Amino acid sequence: MKKLPFQKRTLALTVVLVPLLALFVYVTLRSGPLAPVSVVLATIENKSLSPALFGIGTIEARYTYKIGPTVAGRVKRLNVHVGDRVKAGQVLGEMDPVDLDEHIRAQDATLKQADAQLNQAQVGRDYAQTQALRYEQLLQARSTSEEVVATKQHDLLVAKAGLTAAREELSRVRAQREALAAQRSNLSLIAPVDGLVVSRDAEPGTTVVAGQAVVELIDPNTLWVNVRFDQIRAQGLAPSLSAQIALRSQAGEQKAGRVLRVEPLADAVTEETLAKVVFDQIPDPLPPVGELVEVTVTLPTLGATPIAPNAAIHHIDGKLGVWQVTNGALHFTPVSLGIADLEGRVQIGEGLQIGDQVVAYSENTLNEHSRIHVVDHIPGVTP
Repeated sequence: MKKLPFQKRTLALTVVLVPLLALFVYVTLRSGPLAPVSVVLATIENKSLSPALFGIGTIEARYTYKIGPTVAGRVKRLNVHVGDRVKAGQVLGEMDPVDLDEHIRAQDATLKQADAQLNQAQVGRDYAQTQALRYEQLLQARSTSEEVVATKQHDLLVAKAGLTAAREELSRVRAQREALAAQRSNLSLIAPVDGLVVSRDAEPGTTVVAGQAVVELIDPNTLWVNVRFDQIRAQGLAPSLSAQIALRSQAGEQKAGRVLRVEPLADAVTEETLAKVVFDQIPDPLPPVGELVEVTVTLPTLGATPIAPNAAIHHIDGKLGVWQVTNGALHFTPVSLGIADLEGRVQIGEGLQIGDQVVAYSENTLNEHSRIHVVDHIPGVTP
């Protein structure tokens, strides 16, 4: 009779603990580390891809003109400012000639002196020629001696040599005068083409060396985009392909363009392929040079092949593959990939067949022993 209360307490405790134990096991299997992982499945389909390449680039001018003096000097004046449109042949500014004008005036005087010396030499030559002819006639009439005729012939040769020297001197002085005039004209900074002023690299009063840029122009009608594409995805990039250009300063607007050329030199550091993309029509207003843009190049449509979502591709133990579901069982299947598009789809070369099911998204990391629970959507994951 004394054991009855003890048995009742044991029975009551058992009644309480068994449901708790069952609840613990249930919670462990449903929401603990042993719970099945929620996954979203995707079916391998036979579809054609319209691949595209996405790259980042900057606006650049195809033709840039840096205008400056051909000799060292000081900037005297500038007639243009950044943002001004200029015409071909327009004077943009001028270098200080210092004493160049005085040298030109001195050379003008030397030129006049050389011209007078030439005239004098011509008169002397004509006189010597007349005298030589006259004494030759006197010699024929036996009215003079041969020595006098020889002297007159010698005087004629000397006069001719003097005339030649005067001509050479005049040519030398004239060439020096033309060189000074050309140097003087080079002091004017002249626009070679119609363009846009993008930089004033020196202000009036600044001393610059030969070849240093004072004003920089660009041809706004030759703007293009220097684009960088990932080398891994650059397969199929070629000239004449159509492109869509999105300017950072004009968000939401797409400008039509095309690939002008693919650069023969790639960037070995960033492992990117470089290309030049031109606008079909130059944007208005003109985008600033150096602005970042996003470029999407449309590649030719490919034939129908097995297609899988990019999200299903994983690197595990150095292998590229997918988590395939067969009869509810999960296993990792290595695959070979082809070209991908910008919609998150990729070609499957080997490893899967049309109709196979793979895990596109999972709530947690998967392994060979994971139990899965198929759902239509995982909260917080954007398909």
